[in-house]
Amino acid sequence: MADSVAAGLGEEKDTETEDKEREKLTGSSKIKSEKNSSPSEVTETLGFYERNAGKKGKQSSLSDLTLFRFIGTELTRGYFLEHNEAKYTERRERVYTCLRIPRELEKLMIFGFFLCLDAFLYVFTLLPLRVLLALVRLLTLPCCGLRAYVCPYCKKSSGSRLLQPAQVCDLLKGFIMIICYSMMHYVDYSMMYHLIRGQSVIKLYIIYNMLEVADRLFSSFGQDILDALYWTATEPKKKKRAHIGVIPHFLMAVLYVFLHAILIMVQATTLNVAFNSHNKSLLTIMMSNNFVEIKGSVFKKFEKNNLFQMSNSDIKERFTNYVLLLIVCLRNMEQFSWNPDHLWVLFPDVCMVIASEIAVDIVKHAFITKFNDITADVYSEYRASLAFDLVSSRQKNAYTDYSDSVSRRMGFIPLPLALLLIRVVTSSVRIQGSLVLVCLLLFYLGMITLKVLNSIVLLGKSCLYIKEANMEEKLFQTPPTAAPGGPPARPTGADSRLPQGRGGLSPLCLPRQTRVQPPVPNPPPCSPHPSLASCFPKPQAIPQTRACPRPSPASPSSRRTAPPRPRPRPGIPSSSSDQFLTTPDESEEKELAPDGTELKHRTPKKDLLEIDRFTICGNRID
Repeated sequence: MADSVAAGLGEEKDTETEDKEREKLTGSSKIKSEKNSSPSEVTETLGFYERNAGKKGKQSSLSDLTLFRFIGTELTRGYFLEHNEAKYTERRERVYTCLRIPRELEKLMIFGFFLCLDAFLYVFTLLPLRVLLALVRLLTLPCCGLRAYVCPYCKKSSGSRLLQPAQVCDLLKGFIMIICYSMMHYVDYSMMYHLIRGQSVIKLYIIYNMLEVADRLFSSFGQDILDALYWTATEPKKKKRAHIGVIPHFLMAVLYVFLHAILIMVQATTLNVAFNSHNKSLLTIMMSNNFVEIKGSVFKKFEKNNLFQMSNSDIKERFTNYVLLLIVCLRNMEQFSWNPDHLWVLFPDVCMVIASEIAVDIVKHAFITKFNDITADVYSEYRASLAFDLVSSRQKNAYTDYSDSVSRRMGFIPLPLALLLIRVVTSSVRIQGSLVLVCLLLFYLGMITLKVLNSIVLLGKSCLYIKEANMEEKLFQTPPTAAPGGPPARPTGADSRLPQGRGGLSPLCLPRQTRVQPPVPNPPPCSPHPSLASCFPKPQAIPQTRACPRPSPASPSSRRTAPPRPRPRPGIPSSSSDQFLTTPDESEEKELAPDGTELKHRTPKKDLLEIDRFTICGNRID
């Protein structure tokens, strides 16, 4: 009985194990079938497999993977550019910008060239007449007596003056030109030519590059010397001994103009040697120097202000090269007894130099604007900024002469270049007989006619450019003034900011012990010259913003307390080494929020009217 029960239990266990093994086998077969059927259900991107709804369990045959099918797929596959429309639109706009650059750049170059020509002709035409008027004023002083000069700007009398400030500056320019011209007679141009011609080609190439660098350095420091002389001679003085300080400034200005004229003469002589060389190798090397300029400027980061400086430098360089080419032609024509056939020999070389200069400028500006995402419309802003200088110098309350404003903006100083041209013309052109005075008079009248016509056209174009740029209101804003003995106030342009005290507060909000000296109240708005009154409408009165109220008087005990120390700005680490390694940029400055809890970035940009040729913009001087 027991054996039968045990046998029954054993059979039941055997059947259970067999059932489990069958379930395992069926499960593994299902998994294998799913794995084998999965490739037929997946869609391949290369087109080797296709989904077939009716035959999911069949595998695609390996005979479909052929070389001809792959080649056919590569030949017939397509793509859609509209899937990345923004990218290709941006690339197309860059191409259009590069195509617009030559036209816009040449507009700026032509306008700047005539600006330099106007300042250059001023030295030959109007400056001698102004010097004569100042001398007549000095000669008629015993008859007329001393008269107080009333400034039309602030309506204040400057007391008894012998001459007006503008007349003093004109006399200084005239004396500088006369003294330097007498000193230039001791310089032998022929000896300098043969001395330079005896040098090797490589040495002359190095000398020419050094002369270009020296010319830029002389221009940057020379205008400061002249401005220091003008201000020292015209500033109000309480004691007569203070007038003695004009003498060292005058001697320094004479020395600068003479040395700069000698430098330009050596540069013109080197170019003349290159023109007269037999194999033209030196001229080719000098032209290749322009293309080296592309390498040094294109692959660098440029901003709007940096490009403005470079454009001004190119205008000045192009005008100076034209004058140097004129000097070379005059010297060569003199050596060949003014034979007109020799002029046609020089003409191809002159055209080659001018064409290379224009091509290099176009390529350089096109790639700079492309790499820095600058639009071609920026050149119209540059043109309007130069036009603003011209129009503002014609106002009654102008604080500088137009030639001086061009010198500061472009780095072009006309005095040394005009002195050299006078020296070359007087030594090359010799007229004898009774026709000397007649020829000089006719030549002078022709130059005055050219100067007047050029000035009229430039004024009309400048008014048009200012209206297009919506800069009429800036013409009637007062120039920045400063308190006596204090720092100069910042300009009141659209992009300028109010002077800040400690912690970003106005100077009037500081305590009595730390309050800075308030600026001098601004005079009434500017009035344009009568010749320009019809160009611009009269500006509307702009309500002045009220300054923050002065602190109420406190008790005597509180007045004796020391002022609270300003808290350092949180979150801005500073070190002593940072002051010498970097130049602060306005875009990186931060200021405290009104509640004092968080920092806000401010990214104001310098106005183009504040940028001259030698202003540091973005840690770079172009």
